[in-house]
Amino acid sequence: MKVAILTMFGSLDRTYSLVNVAAEHLAMLLNGGVKTKVLVCETCPDSDRFGIYLDKRIEWVKVTNTLNNKQIVWYDYSQPTGKVHDTFFQEAEVIAKDLVEKLKDVNVCIMHDIHYQGWHLIHNVAIRKAQEELPHVKFIAFTHSAPVNRPPNPEWPFAARYTPMPNTIYVLPARAGIPHLAKQYNLPEGKCSVINNSLNLLSNMSDDIQKISQKIDLLTPDILAIYPCRLTPGKRLEKVAALAGAIKRKTEKSIKVVFCDFSSADINPQSYKEQIKNSGCEFGLDEGDICFTTDLGYSYGFPRQGVLELFTLSNLFIFPSYSEVLPLIVLEAASRGNFLVLNEAVPSLEEIGKQLHAYFMRWDARNFGYDTKEDYHPSEQAYLEEHGQIIINQMRENPVLYAKTLVRQRYTPQWIWENQLEPLLEG
Repeated sequence: MKVAILTMFGSLDRTYSLVNVAAEHLAMLLNGGVKTKVLVCETCPDSDRFGIYLDKRIEWVKVTNTLNNKQIVWYDYSQPTGKVHDTFFQEAEVIAKDLVEKLKDVNVCIMHDIHYQGWHLIHNVAIRKAQEELPHVKFIAFTHSAPVNRPPNPEWPFAARYTPMPNTIYVLPARAGIPHLAKQYNLPEGKCSVINNSLNLLSNMSDDIQKISQKIDLLTPDILAIYPCRLTPGKRLEKVAALAGAIKRKTEKSIKVVFCDFSSADINPQSYKEQIKNSGCEFGLDEGDICFTTDLGYSYGFPRQGVLELFTLSNLFIFPSYSEVLPLIVLEAASRGNFLVLNEAVPSLEEIGKQLHAYFMRWDARNFGYDTKEDYHPSEQAYLEEHGQIIINQMRENPVLYAKTLVRQRYTPQWIWENQLEPLLEG
């Protein structure tokens, strides 16, 4: 399959939202292994290309914008009636011939606002003319604004903004506008589709996040728990893994636990990692649900900035530490919108947790002058599963946490590609 993205951009100004939307679609196509060409106006400077637009896999194609050696001037024909400029149809014919040449080797052509915007009326007419010689090409016409009201008895060429083109699916970013889009083009709603705008949360994060995201799934788990700590039994990493396992077993939620760890002299790192994994698997995790950043190339610890970025993605912070004096990490997790589960038996965690409305559980702890030990009845598994179910219920009922998790999972480029764009290309 080969896909063309027809934008007719005259520049790639990053403040123009459509430039960013087209870039997201372009990245989806390239990541999906689809041969892709991008069609822009011949006046679009090569120096404007940035980011994904610089990818060497792209076939970068410029569409003519010249008639008789003079630059074609675009006029805004947003009104439903009127008169076009004298050379309109000559210009449309020249552009149409060029489009036939540029699109004859593609299977699908994705158009961004070509059928919608008044200043693209000339390209709207041109692509319809070109389509007569491109019967094998499927067209997908994106509209990125609210549909307009269809006027009674629209006249050509203004009618092109209100007339469906054969072999074309009309697309909006939101389902709410589909009935209005169908009315604008006077076609059945079944000829319309939804492809949401995506939010690439990872794209603006540090290189360290980009690096580890290639090795671990940071976006799709229902529960993403981040725990930055020394690899020491005092931080009770095995208890984090155990609770995560109990949550998975009890609620059937997908879960990923990322330990941003660094070694300590207290215990052999590899043997402790095995103990942590065994604890998690005993209570319900799969081994692949647990990850250590020291195993991803960060032998001396994961960068602090990267930890804060991970907290931006995560939604659950479990802190069963045996002893704490100044739990700054709790503030960092809270500031990034995580559900806090703290060890109530540690005085400093109880103090800060009450201020932050954290959820409390009890693990062994060091208090002032004495240590405490917890006994669970009827079993630790039952204790963890009971609290795990409560934690998930409270997270689900928290509108901020719910929204944060949904955006991370549902509006990613990968989800949009797999569930909306790719099926439309192949359908």
